[in-house]
Amino acid sequence: MKAKQKNEPADSKLPMSAQIRREAMAWFWVGLAFLLINGAVGQARVIPSGSMEKTLLVGDHLIMSRIGYDAGVPFTNWHVPLWRNPKRQQMIIFTPPYAPGQTDLVKRVIGLPGDVLDLHGGSVWINGKKLEETYTTGPTEPAPFGQTPPGIAEVKFPYVVPAGCYFAMGDNRGNSYDSRFWGCVPREDIIGTPEMIYMSLDAGSDAWEPGQIRERFLAYGNALLHPGTVRWGRLFHTF
Repeated sequence: MKAKQKNEPADSKLPMSAQIRREAMAWFWVGLAFLLINGAVGQARVIPSGSMEKTLLVGDHLIMSRIGYDAGVPFTNWHVPLWRNPKRQQMIIFTPPYAPGQTDLVKRVIGLPGDVLDLHGGSVWINGKKLEETYTTGPTEPAPFGQTPPGIAEVKFPYVVPAGCYFAMGDNRGNSYDSRFWGCVPREDIIGTPEMIYMSLDAGSDAWEPGQIRERFLAYGNALLHPGTVRWGRLFHTF
């Protein structure tokens, strides 16, 4: 009597073309899930400049949460603002209102809609009360005259933050191109908030500028060869 053969996997009985179609559909759904998460839940960002020092350093790699702030289609400019609004002194990620096509910026919300904001004595004053800030580097001064972008009115203080707008500044007050230069950030331009540093590399700012693919790969390769360039103490720091 012949031994009873084990059941063969159902996939092995399918023609090769059907197996390929099934595999392609599986990867399609994986890709679609990634796009939905990337567009509505979270994205990765890297810090290319020192405008947020000492809170964020050049080479910090961030995970950004979009939950409640914005939803959009990845790799397009289409997005929809959601229900959450940022709080004072919270960090936000937004598209620059003076140049929507440029790289997203990371700054800290200082003025809320309706606030009367003033700068004097190296400090920020909100509605006549000095704002306590422990995260800044250097004194807070108005932008030098004549450095606003073309077509944008100079920001004068006291400044009343318009409805639906937020006044945002970098923590490194002497090296931050922010609302002091080009005005407030419209709510619809805010896309999320930093949640965690998942990697931090001590490399020059050239490696993290948009389009610098070669320099970026060299920075990653250097980290593999020289682990000391990784700022291990900053990994998995949350905000």
